[in-house]
Amino acid sequence: MKLLSFAIPCYNSEAYMEKCIESILVGGEEVEILIVNDGSKDRTAEIADAYEAKYPTICRAIHQENGGHGEAVNAGIRNATGRYFKVVDSDDWVDPDAYKAILNKLREYDSDENCLDVLLANYVYEKEGAKHKQVMRQSGVPKDREFSWDDKLRFFKGQYILMHSVIYRTAMIRECGLELPKHTFYVDNIYVFNPLPSVKKMYYMDVDFYRYFIGRDDQSVNETVMIRRIDQQMKVNKLMIDKFSSWTIENKQLYRYLYNYVEIITAVSSIMCLIDGSDELLQKKADLWAYIKETDEQLYKKLRHGIFGLAFNLPGEAGRKFAVGLYHIGQKVIGFN
Repeated sequence: MKLLSFAIPCYNSEAYMEKCIESILVGGEEVEILIVNDGSKDRTAEIADAYEAKYPTICRAIHQENGGHGEAVNAGIRNATGRYFKVVDSDDWVDPDAYKAILNKLREYDSDENCLDVLLANYVYEKEGAKHKQVMRQSGVPKDREFSWDDKLRFFKGQYILMHSVIYRTAMIRECGLELPKHTFYVDNIYVFNPLPSVKKMYYMDVDFYRYFIGRDDQSVNETVMIRRIDQQMKVNKLMIDKFSSWTIENKQLYRYLYNYVEIITAVSSIMCLIDGSDELLQKKADLWAYIKETDEQLYKKLRHGIFGLAFNLPGEAGRKFAVGLYHIGQKVIGFN
């Protein structure tokens, strides 16, 4: 069994995938790199095959019809042989020093009797043209020791884990039935969210492992692209609402964290509609909130009367401008797109 499996979803990634793969090869024979060619039309397949030929015990090329980012991740989960599993997007990369530290830690938990459900690390916004690189740490959890939902954790409003931060235990994400929808953007949130009730043992390393590139005009997190793909964001939002409403969560800290996650994703959906400001998208925002109310009225009331629910549902044009202004302030402070 490999220690750590990496899945690299690739779609027309010839321009940057080699930087990603080379950064992961530093891990040597303890890791496997699953290069998932998701129906690319450029040289992605050729590059993937070349890496498999050159590093046959580390790299594996997986070719499939285009199914979107989620289906590429699904292929990685299906084919992984490592005890742990990590997704790295093809335009991102990993830091070598942090990578070595993480492998050292995972070796300590490389047995059926002693394994983590998730290891958390930092990610860094590698924003095009930005001199200051914003490091996103895991606030509110202990550093450099095991912990669980039963420990005293301090979560702040709007806090949620991104895919870039997590290394999951492979068997756990299979056992919890994680499967991402095809042809859908923004499924990263489902990838992190759905397994969380199955997570028992966690560990956080305060190392800057994942380098998250931001700057391409066609990137899914680009604000203009997100507005154009608002139906995809809404779909993910509703799937998360459905999942949250189906759970009975007894642990209060786990419930609070899951609720925070749903709240921030709903806020993102709402603010994208407000930024656009068209009658069509404002109606989509209203439809989303109506869906939440119909699905889970108790959740609706809590969301609607929370900070984000109040801020992003202010009446009139003045209310819309105020909410958009708040969002752009946060955008400048944190550095997200």
